[in-house]
Amino acid sequence: MGFSIRFRLLLAALAALSSGAFAQSENLRVGFLTVRTGPLAAGGRQMEEGINLLLKERNYAFAGRKVDIIFADTAGQPALAKTKTQELVEREKVHVIIGPLATFEALAIDGYMLESKTPLITPTSAAQMDLAQQKKSDYVIHVYGTAAQPMHVLGQYAAKNLGLKRIATIADDFTYGHEGTAGFHHVFEDNGGKIVQKLWPPLNVADYGSYVGQIKTNIDGVYAGFAGSNPLRFLRTYKEYGLVKPVFGNPTLVDEGILKNMGDEALGVYSASWYTVDRDTADNKRFVEAIQREYKVTPGFYTAGTYTAGLWLEEAMKAVKGRFEDKAAFVKALHDVRLNHGPMGPIRLDEYGKPVLSIYIRKVERKNGQLVNTTIETVKDVSQFFTYDPKQFLASPLYGRDVPAAKNLE
Repeated sequence: MGFSIRFRLLLAALAALSSGAFAQSENLRVGFLTVRTGPLAAGGRQMEEGINLLLKERNYAFAGRKVDIIFADTAGQPALAKTKTQELVEREKVHVIIGPLATFEALAIDGYMLESKTPLITPTSAAQMDLAQQKKSDYVIHVYGTAAQPMHVLGQYAAKNLGLKRIATIADDFTYGHEGTAGFHHVFEDNGGKIVQKLWPPLNVADYGSYVGQIKTNIDGVYAGFAGSNPLRFLRTYKEYGLVKPVFGNPTLVDEGILKNMGDEALGVYSASWYTVDRDTADNKRFVEAIQREYKVTPGFYTAGTYTAGLWLEEAMKAVKGRFEDKAAFVKALHDVRLNHGPMGPIRLDEYGKPVLSIYIRKVERKNGQLVNTTIETVKDVSQFFTYDPKQFLASPLYGRDVPAAKNLE
């Protein structure tokens, strides 16, 4: 072989090596849909604390690849969530997105994630039905369960364990509020109870007095489904009106992010969640101590959810040995994750792309002068279907404001 041919081959080899090294040197760009303004901003702040802690612990690298994170404020508005998502994908060229906070935001960007073929890891509650569940999209990965998932468990607890028969519901008038209420309603009535009243204050309602004043007195308890800063305003109004019936709430009603601002109005409130801060595992204790040390707050489910979303992404990156450029392998790895560590594990996805995980029933108590959620029951391996047959569940009308039908209103 002549010198010139050998020289050209050497140059080609060096070029290929250089090209490979350049490709491997590109950072993983993660878009993060948060909420920094509006009534849901408290949850957005917790979400950012969760992901920032994990990235700091990992020195901003997963599986040997540096991570750049780009935050976008959706203000908790579906239309803005779509605009911000498009900016992250088309202008910032992100490889994966974590977020958004609200279920109705996730539904607003569902189709775009499929169209753009950008993986989305949702760290908060998922809608009952989306393109991923309909097997039309592989690009949405749910780390958290549906809004109804923990409410199924709470509805059963209220009916079977506590023996309650008559419940009034009041919840934010948007998707998360609708689906959480529906899950509680479905199971509570299937276990012998009756939903005798349903109230729907707007998400941005100025005053809860006119709604609380309508709550019936001949009931055994109230289901309350609120998010953001609304739980604080609702529970204070509930106490001011002298109501004393027990309150049962969704994960965000007395989440640690809002509980720290509450007083006696929160005492005795029952809730169910995908995460509980007093979970007695080494991983969770480390996580709680780290959040308290870093941010001087106690973590709630928004914080744990985004930290867990980051762990999920890290596991997928390990599975593809950091080569996220192979999009097909990367997306498959995201679906194949079985997370057995962290503050929330174990978590796995069911065949419909929604997580199977533990649900915790808690009750607010005062310990050492502080309000805390104390876990009173843990239900393991809860799927989106709870005890129902998956095919029958999926064939039934979607949970919503008027589903299940309210047959026992008075």
